[in-house]
Amino acid sequence: MAMFETDPVRPEAYREFERPLPEWFRGAALGIFVHWGPYSVPAWAEPTGELGAVPREQWYAHNPYAEWYANTIRIEGSPAHAHQQEVHGGAPYDDFLDQWKAEAFDADEVLAVVAATGAGYFIPTTKHHDGVTLWDAPGTDGRNTVARGPQQDLIGAFAEATRAAGLRFGVYYSGGLDWHFSDLPPIEHDGDPAPDDLAYAEYAHDHVIDLIDRYRPDILWGDIRWPDAGIAPGPKSLAHAFETFYARVPEGVVNDRWGESHWDFRTSEYVHGTAVEVGEAWENTRGIGLSFGHNRNETSEHLLSADEAVRLLVDVVSRGGNLLLNIGLEASGRIPELQRQTLEGLGEWNSRHGHVVFGARPEERLRASDEPWLRWTRTDDAVHAVIDQNGSVRLPDPDGLLDEQTARIGDTGVSAERVDGAILVDVADAATPVVISFRPLA
Repeated sequence: MAMFETDPVRPEAYREFERPLPEWFRGAALGIFVHWGPYSVPAWAEPTGELGAVPREQWYAHNPYAEWYANTIRIEGSPAHAHQQEVHGGAPYDDFLDQWKAEAFDADEVLAVVAATGAGYFIPTTKHHDGVTLWDAPGTDGRNTVARGPQQDLIGAFAEATRAAGLRFGVYYSGGLDWHFSDLPPIEHDGDPAPDDLAYAEYAHDHVIDLIDRYRPDILWGDIRWPDAGIAPGPKSLAHAFETFYARVPEGVVNDRWGESHWDFRTSEYVHGTAVEVGEAWENTRGIGLSFGHNRNETSEHLLSADEAVRLLVDVVSRGGNLLLNIGLEASGRIPELQRQTLEGLGEWNSRHGHVVFGARPEERLRASDEPWLRWTRTDDAVHAVIDQNGSVRLPDPDGLLDEQTARIGDTGVSAERVDGAILVDVADAATPVVISFRPLA
Protein backbone atom coordinates (compact mmCIF):
# COMPACT_ATOMS: atom_id res chain seq x y z
CA MET A 1 0.00 0.00 0.00
CA ALA A 2 1.12 3.60 -0.56
CA MET A 3 0.58 4.70 3.07
CA PHE A 4 4.02 5.40 4.59
CA GLU A 5 5.82 3.65 1.70
CA THR A 6 8.80 5.65 0.45
CA ASP A 7 8.57 4.48 -3.17
CA PRO A 8 5.00 3.42 -3.98
CA VAL A 9 4.23 2.31 -7.52
CA ARG A 10 1.18 3.75 -9.25
CA PRO A 11 -0.52 1.03 -11.35
CA GLU A 12 -0.95 1.79 -15.05
CA ALA A 13 -4.73 1.87 -14.71
CA TYR A 14 -4.49 4.71 -12.18
CA ARG A 15 -2.03 6.95 -14.02
CA GLU A 16 -4.88 8.72 -15.80
CA PHE A 17 -5.65 10.45 -12.47
CA GLU A 18 -2.24 12.12 -12.14
CA ARG A 19 -2.60 15.89 -12.20
CA PRO A 20 -0.92 19.05 -10.86
CA LEU A 21 -1.64 19.76 -7.21
CA PRO A 22 -4.29 22.50 -6.98
CA GLU A 23 -2.96 25.78 -5.63
CA TRP A 24 -5.71 25.99 -3.00
CA PHE A 25 -4.33 22.86 -1.31
CA ARG A 26 -0.68 23.73 -1.78
CA GLY A 27 -1.13 27.08 -0.04
CA ALA A 28 -3.62 26.04 2.64
CA ALA A 29 -0.92 25.18 5.22
CA LEU A 30 -3.44 24.08 7.87
CA GLY A 31 -6.43 21.77 7.93
CA ILE A 32 -8.51 20.64 10.90
CA PHE A 33 -9.53 17.01 11.34
CA VAL A 34 -12.34 15.74 13.60
CA HIS A 35 -12.70 12.21 14.95
CA TRP A 36 -16.12 11.55 16.45
CA GLY A 37 -18.03 8.33 16.91
CA PRO A 38 -19.42 5.84 19.43
CA TYR A 39 -15.88 5.55 20.80
CA SER A 40 -16.35 9.11 22.09
CA VAL A 41 -18.75 7.73 24.74
CA PRO A 42 -16.22 5.59 26.67
CA ALA A 43 -13.47 7.99 25.49
CA TRP A 44 -10.80 5.71 26.89
CA ALA A 45 -7.28 4.69 25.91
CA GLU A 46 -3.87 4.43 27.52
CA PRO A 47 -1.87 7.58 26.73
CA THR A 48 1.25 5.52 25.98
CA GLY A 49 2.90 7.72 23.36
CA GLU A 50 2.90 9.01 19.79
CA LEU A 51 2.55 6.75 16.78
CA GLY A 52 6.10 5.94 15.74
CA ALA A 53 7.42 6.25 19.29
CA VAL A 54 5.68 3.20 20.82
CA PRO A 55 7.19 -0.22 19.93
CA ARG A 56 5.00 -1.97 17.38
CA GLU A 57 4.81 -5.17 19.45
CA GLN A 58 3.13 -3.12 22.21
CA TRP A 59 1.04 -0.81 20.07
CA TYR A 60 -2.21 -2.75 19.60
CA ALA A 61 -2.78 -3.98 23.18
CA HIS A 62 -1.75 -0.59 24.59
CA ASN A 63 -3.17 1.60 21.86
CA PRO A 64 -3.30 5.33 22.72
CA TYR A 65 -5.92 5.87 20.00
CA ALA A 66 -9.34 5.99 21.68
CA GLU A 67 -11.00 5.55 18.27
CA TRP A 68 -9.52 2.01 18.22
CA TYR A 69 -11.47 1.09 21.37
CA ALA A 70 -13.66 -1.47 19.55
CA ASN A 71 -10.51 -3.37 18.63
CA THR A 72 -8.53 -2.91 21.84
CA ILE A 73 -11.31 -4.17 24.13
CA ARG A 74 -11.33 -7.46 22.21
CA ILE A 75 -7.64 -8.14 22.99
CA GLU A 76 -7.58 -10.45 26.01
CA GLY A 77 -5.33 -9.11 28.73
CA SER A 78 -5.25 -5.56 27.43
CA PRO A 79 -5.96 -2.72 29.87
CA ALA A 80 -8.82 -1.61 27.61
CA HIS A 81 -10.40 -5.07 27.85
CA ALA A 82 -10.17 -4.88 31.65
CA HIS A 83 -11.61 -1.36 31.64
CA GLN A 84 -14.56 -2.43 29.49
CA GLN A 85 -15.34 -5.30 31.86
CA GLU A 86 -14.95 -3.26 35.04
CA VAL A 87 -16.62 0.00 34.01
CA HIS A 88 -19.09 -1.06 31.32
CA GLY A 89 -19.82 -4.61 32.41
CA GLY A 90 -18.46 -6.07 29.19
CA ALA A 91 -21.34 -4.52 27.23
CA PRO A 92 -21.36 -4.83 23.43
CA TYR A 93 -19.60 -1.98 21.65
CA ASP A 94 -22.78 -0.99 19.80
CA ASP A 95 -24.36 0.02 23.12
CA PHE A 96 -22.18 3.13 22.83
CA LEU A 97 -23.84 4.01 19.53
CA ASP A 98 -27.21 4.16 21.26
CA GLN A 99 -25.79 6.08 24.24
CA TRP A 100 -24.21 8.67 21.94
CA LYS A 101 -26.67 11.59 21.81
CA ALA A 102 -24.58 14.54 20.56
CA GLU A 103 -26.88 16.67 22.71
CA ALA A 104 -24.68 19.79 22.61
CA PHE A 105 -23.61 19.54 18.99
CA ASP A 106 -23.66 22.75 16.98
CA ALA A 107 -21.76 22.41 13.71
CA ASP A 108 -21.60 26.18 13.23
CA GLU A 109 -20.06 26.62 16.67
CA VAL A 110 -17.42 23.97 15.98
CA LEU A 111 -16.61 25.52 12.62
CA ALA A 112 -16.34 29.00 14.14
CA VAL A 113 -13.49 27.70 16.31
CA VAL A 114 -11.96 25.90 13.33
CA ALA A 115 -12.17 28.94 11.04
CA ALA A 116 -10.57 31.16 13.68
CA THR A 117 -7.39 29.07 13.44
CA GLY A 118 -6.97 30.19 9.82
CA ALA A 119 -7.36 26.63 8.53
CA GLY A 120 -8.18 26.26 4.86
CA TYR A 121 -10.01 22.94 5.08
CA PHE A 122 -11.95 20.74 7.49
CA ILE A 123 -12.30 16.94 7.44
CA PRO A 124 -14.61 14.90 9.71
CA THR A 125 -14.60 11.12 9.95
CA THR A 126 -17.54 9.66 8.02
CA LYS A 127 -16.82 6.01 8.89
CA HIS A 128 -14.02 4.90 11.14
CA HIS A 129 -12.80 1.33 11.60
CA ASP A 130 -15.79 0.47 13.82
CA GLY A 131 -17.96 0.69 10.69
CA VAL A 132 -20.49 3.17 12.12
CA THR A 133 -21.34 5.82 9.52
CA LEU A 134 -22.11 9.43 10.42
CA TRP A 135 -24.67 9.68 7.65
CA ASP A 136 -27.34 7.25 6.47
CA ALA A 137 -24.95 5.38 4.20
CA PRO A 138 -26.33 2.73 1.84
CA GLY A 139 -26.30 -0.86 3.06
CA THR A 140 -25.73 -0.05 6.73
CA ASP A 141 -29.10 -1.45 7.83
CA GLY A 142 -29.63 1.34 10.35
CA ARG A 143 -26.16 1.16 11.89
CA ASN A 144 -25.63 4.87 11.38
CA THR A 145 -26.18 8.16 13.19
CA VAL A 146 -29.41 8.97 11.38
CA ALA A 147 -31.22 5.85 12.58
CA ARG A 148 -29.52 5.53 15.98
CA GLY A 149 -27.70 7.55 18.61
CA PRO A 150 -27.56 11.21 17.54
CA GLN A 151 -30.32 10.61 14.94
CA GLN A 152 -28.72 13.21 12.67
CA ASP A 153 -26.87 13.38 9.38
CA LEU A 154 -23.73 14.66 11.05
CA ILE A 155 -21.77 14.82 7.78
CA GLY A 156 -24.44 16.97 6.17
CA ALA A 157 -24.34 19.33 9.16
CA PHE A 158 -20.55 19.56 9.00
CA ALA A 159 -20.55 20.11 5.23
CA GLU A 160 -23.03 22.97 5.42
CA ALA A 161 -21.25 24.66 8.33
CA THR A 162 -17.82 24.25 6.72
CA ARG A 163 -18.83 25.95 3.51
CA ALA A 164 -20.72 28.66 5.36
CA ALA A 165 -17.48 29.40 7.21
CA GLY A 166 -15.60 29.70 3.92
CA LEU A 167 -13.48 26.55 4.20
CA ARG A 168 -12.98 23.62 1.86
CA PHE A 169 -14.73 20.42 2.97
CA GLY A 170 -13.22 16.96 2.99
CA VAL A 171 -14.34 13.51 4.10
CA TYR A 172 -12.38 10.80 5.92
CA TYR A 173 -13.40 7.24 5.07
CA SER A 174 -11.80 4.06 6.43
CA GLY A 175 -11.65 1.75 3.46
CA GLY A 176 -9.02 -0.55 4.90
CA LEU A 177 -10.84 -1.70 8.04
CA ASP A 178 -14.41 -2.33 9.11
CA TRP A 179 -14.61 -4.45 12.23
CA HIS A 180 -18.40 -4.82 11.97
CA PHE A 181 -18.74 -5.77 8.30
CA SER A 182 -15.76 -8.12 8.22
CA ASP A 183 -16.23 -9.85 11.58
CA LEU A 184 -12.50 -10.66 11.76
CA PRO A 185 -10.55 -11.30 14.98
CA PRO A 186 -9.03 -8.24 16.67
CA ILE A 187 -5.85 -6.83 15.22
CA GLU A 188 -2.97 -7.64 17.55
CA HIS A 189 0.00 -7.44 15.17
CA ASP A 190 0.99 -5.67 11.98
CA GLY A 191 -0.16 -7.73 9.02
CA ASP A 192 -3.19 -9.31 10.73
CA PRO A 193 -6.06 -9.96 8.27
CA ALA A 194 -8.11 -7.07 6.89
CA PRO A 195 -11.22 -7.27 4.67
CA ASP A 196 -10.21 -7.88 1.05
CA ASP A 197 -13.28 -9.59 -0.41
CA LEU A 198 -15.48 -8.34 -3.23
CA ALA A 199 -18.56 -7.88 -1.04
CA TYR A 200 -16.75 -5.43 1.22
CA ALA A 201 -15.06 -3.68 -1.72
CA GLU A 202 -18.43 -3.01 -3.35
CA TYR A 203 -19.99 -1.94 -0.03
CA ALA A 204 -17.18 0.57 0.55
CA HIS A 205 -17.34 1.76 -3.08
CA ASP A 206 -21.03 2.54 -2.70
CA HIS A 207 -20.29 4.56 0.44
CA VAL A 208 -17.63 6.67 -1.28
CA ILE A 209 -19.88 7.30 -4.29
CA ASP A 210 -22.69 8.35 -1.96
CA LEU A 211 -20.37 10.76 -0.12
CA ILE A 212 -19.30 12.29 -3.45
CA ASP A 213 -22.85 12.60 -4.75
CA ARG A 214 -24.30 14.08 -1.58
CA TYR A 215 -21.56 16.33 -0.26
CA ARG A 216 -19.18 17.08 -3.17
CA PRO A 217 -16.10 16.95 -0.91
CA ASP A 218 -12.94 18.76 -1.95
CA ILE A 219 -10.78 16.08 -0.30
CA LEU A 220 -11.13 12.30 -0.21
CA TRP A 221 -9.08 11.22 2.79
CA GLY A 222 -8.85 7.43 2.91
CA ASP A 223 -7.25 5.39 5.67
CA ILE A 224 -5.19 2.22 6.00
CA ARG A 225 -5.71 0.83 2.46
CA TRP A 226 -8.42 -0.36 0.06
CA PRO A 227 -9.66 -3.96 -0.26
CA ASP A 228 -7.67 -5.82 -2.91
CA ALA A 229 -10.81 -7.00 -4.69
CA GLY A 230 -11.73 -3.38 -5.45
CA ILE A 231 -8.45 -2.18 -6.99
CA ALA A 232 -8.76 -3.61 -10.52
CA PRO A 233 -10.82 -1.30 -12.77
CA GLY A 234 -14.51 -2.13 -12.99
CA PRO A 235 -17.99 -0.70 -12.39
CA LYS A 236 -17.61 -0.81 -8.57
CA SER A 237 -13.86 -0.32 -8.33
CA LEU A 238 -11.78 2.33 -6.63
CA ALA A 239 -10.86 3.55 -10.10
CA HIS A 240 -14.55 4.21 -10.77
CA ALA A 241 -14.81 6.10 -7.47
CA PHE A 242 -11.86 8.33 -8.41
CA GLU A 243 -13.26 8.88 -11.91
CA THR A 244 -16.56 9.97 -10.37
CA PHE A 245 -14.80 12.20 -7.85
CA TYR A 246 -12.72 14.16 -10.35
CA ALA A 247 -15.70 14.51 -12.70
CA ARG A 248 -17.75 16.06 -9.88
CA VAL A 249 -14.89 17.98 -8.24
CA PRO A 250 -12.14 18.78 -10.78
CA GLU A 251 -10.11 20.70 -8.18
CA GLY A 252 -10.41 17.90 -5.63
CA VAL A 253 -7.50 16.03 -4.03
CA VAL A 254 -6.95 12.49 -2.75
CA ASN A 255 -4.50 11.28 -0.11
CA ASP A 256 -2.30 8.16 -0.24
CA ARG A 257 -4.21 5.71 1.96
CA TRP A 258 -6.26 3.98 -0.72
CA GLY A 259 -3.88 1.08 -1.22
CA GLU A 260 -1.29 1.26 -3.98
CA SER A 261 -3.54 3.02 -6.45
CA HIS A 262 -3.55 6.81 -6.74
CA TRP A 263 -2.70 9.82 -4.61
CA ASP A 264 -2.35 13.58 -5.00
CA PHE A 265 -0.40 14.01 -1.77
CA ARG A 266 1.44 11.83 0.74
CA THR A 267 0.71 11.60 4.47
CA SER A 268 2.68 11.03 7.66
CA GLU A 269 1.21 10.59 11.14
CA TYR A 270 2.76 11.93 14.32
CA VAL A 271 6.40 10.82 13.95
CA HIS A 272 5.57 7.77 11.81
CA GLY A 273 6.15 7.68 8.05
CA THR A 274 8.16 10.89 8.01
CA ALA A 275 10.28 9.62 5.10
CA VAL A 276 7.41 10.69 2.79
CA GLU A 277 7.74 14.32 3.94
CA VAL A 278 9.52 15.43 0.81
CA GLY A 279 8.57 17.46 -2.24
CA GLU A 280 5.59 19.76 -2.46
CA ALA A 281 2.65 17.45 -1.85
CA TRP A 282 2.58 16.04 1.66
CA GLU A 283 0.63 16.43 4.88
CA ASN A 284 1.46 15.57 8.47
CA THR A 285 -1.49 14.64 10.65
CA ARG A 286 -1.77 14.22 14.39
CA GLY A 287 -4.11 14.82 17.28
CA ILE A 288 -3.75 17.72 19.65
CA GLY A 289 -3.18 14.91 22.13
CA LEU A 290 -1.87 11.36 21.66
CA SER A 291 -5.26 10.15 20.42
CA PHE A 292 -7.46 11.26 17.55
CA GLY A 293 -10.70 10.28 19.32
CA HIS A 294 -11.46 12.05 22.61
CA ASN A 295 -9.60 10.35 25.46
CA ARG A 296 -10.63 11.33 28.97
CA ASN A 297 -7.28 9.99 30.27
CA GLU A 298 -5.32 12.71 28.51
CA THR A 299 -4.21 15.72 30.54
CA SER A 300 -2.28 18.83 29.59
CA GLU A 301 0.97 16.85 29.70
CA HIS A 302 -0.25 14.75 26.75
CA LEU A 303 -1.53 17.63 24.61
CA LEU A 304 0.16 20.19 22.40
CA SER A 305 0.15 23.63 23.92
CA ALA A 306 -0.69 26.56 21.66
CA ASP A 307 3.02 27.40 21.38
CA GLU A 308 3.86 23.81 20.45
CA ALA A 309 1.11 23.79 17.83
CA VAL A 310 2.49 27.02 16.35
CA ARG A 311 6.00 25.58 16.12
CA LEU A 312 4.67 22.37 14.56
CA LEU A 313 2.71 24.28 11.92
CA VAL A 314 5.67 26.52 11.06
CA ASP A 315 8.03 23.55 10.90
CA VAL A 316 5.75 21.61 8.55
CA VAL A 317 5.20 24.59 6.24
CA SER A 318 8.92 25.44 6.26
CA ARG A 319 9.57 21.96 4.83
CA GLY A 320 6.83 22.16 2.19
CA GLY A 321 3.89 20.38 3.81
CA ASN A 322 0.46 21.02 5.29
CA LEU A 323 -0.54 20.23 8.87
CA LEU A 324 -3.82 18.39 9.49
CA LEU A 325 -4.45 18.90 13.21
CA ASN A 326 -7.16 16.83 14.87
CA ILE A 327 -9.88 17.61 17.39
CA GLY A 328 -11.43 14.72 19.32
CA LEU A 329 -14.96 15.92 20.05
CA GLU A 330 -16.64 14.85 23.27
CA ALA A 331 -19.67 12.58 22.82
CA SER A 332 -21.85 15.62 23.48
CA GLY A 333 -20.38 17.42 20.47
CA ARG A 334 -18.34 19.91 22.49
CA ILE A 335 -14.68 20.61 21.85
CA PRO A 336 -12.75 19.56 24.99
CA GLU A 337 -11.60 22.65 26.86
CA LEU A 338 -7.85 21.96 26.69
CA GLN A 339 -8.07 21.30 22.96
CA ARG A 340 -10.09 24.49 22.50
CA GLN A 341 -7.36 26.46 24.29
CA THR A 342 -4.74 25.09 21.90
CA LEU A 343 -6.85 25.94 18.87
CA GLU A 344 -7.59 29.44 20.14
CA GLY A 345 -3.92 30.10 20.88
CA LEU A 346 -2.93 28.85 17.44
CA GLY A 347 -5.58 31.06 15.87
CA GLU A 348 -4.44 34.10 17.83
CA TRP A 349 -0.85 33.64 16.59
CA ASN A 350 -2.02 33.07 13.01
CA SER A 351 -4.15 36.22 13.15
CA ARG A 352 -0.93 38.19 13.64
CA HIS A 353 1.60 36.08 11.76
CA GLY A 354 -0.40 33.93 9.35
CA HIS A 355 1.37 35.57 6.39
CA VAL A 356 4.43 33.40 7.12
CA VAL A 357 2.51 30.12 6.68
CA PHE A 358 -0.58 30.64 4.53
CA GLY A 359 0.49 30.62 0.89
CA ALA A 360 4.14 30.37 1.95
CA ARG A 361 6.89 28.13 0.56
CA PRO A 362 10.09 26.76 2.07
CA GLU A 363 13.20 28.93 1.88
CA GLU A 364 15.71 26.15 1.39
CA ARG A 365 18.76 28.37 0.96
CA LEU A 366 18.74 29.31 4.64
CA ARG A 367 19.36 26.74 7.36
CA ALA A 368 16.90 25.81 10.07
CA SER A 369 18.17 25.08 13.58
CA ASP A 370 16.85 23.66 16.84
CA GLU A 371 19.16 25.60 19.20
CA PRO A 372 17.75 28.20 19.02
CA TRP A 373 14.60 26.98 17.27
CA LEU A 374 14.58 28.70 13.88
CA ARG A 375 12.61 28.07 10.69
CA TRP A 376 12.40 29.96 7.38
CA THR A 377 9.55 30.48 4.91
CA ARG A 378 9.15 32.59 1.80
CA THR A 379 6.27 34.47 0.20
CA ASP A 380 6.28 36.42 -3.06
CA ASP A 381 8.06 39.50 -1.75
CA ALA A 382 9.55 38.48 1.59
CA VAL A 383 11.61 35.91 3.48
CA HIS A 384 10.48 35.19 7.04
CA ALA A 385 12.51 33.98 10.00
CA VAL A 386 10.46 32.41 12.80
CA ILE A 387 12.59 32.06 15.92
CA ASP A 388 11.74 30.97 19.45
CA GLN A 389 13.99 33.52 21.09
CA ASN A 390 13.87 37.18 22.00
CA GLY A 391 16.41 39.76 23.02
CA SER A 392 19.40 39.85 20.67
CA VAL A 393 18.78 37.38 17.84
CA ARG A 394 21.42 36.09 15.42
CA LEU A 395 20.14 34.92 12.02
CA PRO A 396 22.73 33.12 9.87
CA ASP A 397 22.82 34.49 6.30
CA PRO A 398 26.28 33.49 5.01
CA ASP A 399 25.45 34.12 1.35
CA GLY A 400 23.97 37.56 1.87
CA LEU A 401 20.50 36.65 0.62
CA LEU A 402 18.65 39.14 2.82
CA ASP A 403 18.55 42.93 2.95
CA GLU A 404 19.06 43.67 6.63
CA GLN A 405 17.88 47.24 6.14
CA THR A 406 14.37 45.94 5.47
CA ALA A 407 14.02 43.91 8.70
CA ARG A 408 10.60 44.23 10.25
CA ILE A 409 8.28 42.61 12.74
CA GLY A 410 4.80 42.88 11.33
CA ASP A 411 4.58 46.37 9.85
CA THR A 412 7.21 47.83 12.18
CA GLY A 413 10.80 48.20 11.04
CA VAL A 414 13.48 46.96 13.45
CA SER A 415 17.18 47.71 13.68
CA ALA A 416 19.44 45.06 12.19
CA GLU A 417 23.10 44.81 11.28
CA ARG A 418 25.21 42.33 9.38
CA VAL A 419 28.12 40.79 11.33
CA ASP A 420 30.29 37.85 10.27
CA GLY A 421 27.83 36.22 7.87
CA ALA A 422 24.80 36.76 10.06
CA ILE A 423 22.16 39.39 10.74
CA LEU A 424 21.83 40.59 14.31
CA VAL A 425 18.37 41.81 15.31
CA ASP A 426 17.29 43.13 18.70
CA VAL A 427 13.70 41.98 19.21
CA ALA A 428 13.68 42.99 22.90
CA ASP A 429 10.86 41.24 24.76
CA ALA A 430 8.70 40.33 21.76
CA ALA A 431 6.41 37.36 22.30
CA THR A 432 7.83 34.13 20.91
CA PRO A 433 7.98 32.62 18.40
CA VAL A 434 9.07 35.93 16.84
CA VAL A 435 8.57 36.56 13.12
CA ILE A 436 11.22 38.76 11.46
CA SER A 437 10.68 39.50 7.77
CA PHE A 438 13.13 40.73 5.15
CA ARG A 439 13.12 41.70 1.50
CA PRO A 440 15.30 39.17 -0.31
CA LEU A 441 18.25 40.34 -2.40
CA ALA A 442 18.05 37.20 -4.54
